[in-house]
Amino acid sequence: MRAAIELRGVWHTYPGSRRWALEGVDLEIREGRILAVVGPNGSGKTTMLKLAGTLYRPTRGTVRLWGSDFWASDGSQRLRLRRLVVYVHEKPVLVRGTALHNVAYGLLLRGYPPEEALERARSVMERMGVAGLASRERGQLSAGEAQLVSILRAVAAEPRVLLLDEPTAHLDLEKRRRLASLLRELRDRGMGVVVATHDYLLARRVADEAVVLEEGRIRVRGPPGRVLEV
Repeated sequence: MRAAIELRGVWHTYPGSRRWALEGVDLEIREGRILAVVGPNGSGKTTMLKLAGTLYRPTRGTVRLWGSDFWASDGSQRLRLRRLVVYVHEKPVLVRGTALHNVAYGLLLRGYPPEEALERARSVMERMGVAGLASRERGQLSAGEAQLVSILRAVAAEPRVLLLDEPTAHLDLEKRRRLASLLRELRDRGMGVVVATHDYLLARRVADEAVVLEEGRIRVRGPPGRVLEV
């Protein structure tokens, strides 16, 4: 089966920097699979996710989405492809309003009728066991609750690939368990999921494959049970 997202010979550096954030990365992300990306701070995990999500353009190399060279495509093709992938930042950014409105926000941007968007948002919150947060205003949410709302906003949009950057950073043990269950459910429904994380327990629980990044290079990849023991 063709990869949903392919990084081929990808190098990336930030403006004004003399070092490479990524060096010669080759990676395939597939639908119906969970990939864990682990490594120390500064190893390039966030950079790699943002390149896969087309938020950054690589300095060198190619990013393909469903076989199309994203950065060589025209504007309408890029918009169509970009909507198939959602990236969730480690530090949640919520819009003004309730938690329910925030979960529905991505659907509203995609043109869903408000009633349908809110109903889908409620359903996602119920599945995660956090329906009680629905009426809380943005400023009333804890760091963990805000992080969960930002993840559920992405899930509600039903992308074909979901990219999560440190999704358990502010979650307690019970919410981590619920998130792991939700990610496995999404995988089983055919969604591709990439989790960049320091949480090795989450990676072992949910991932089908793992890669270890060090100093911008993939050092090892394979089954989580083997890779995460390295």
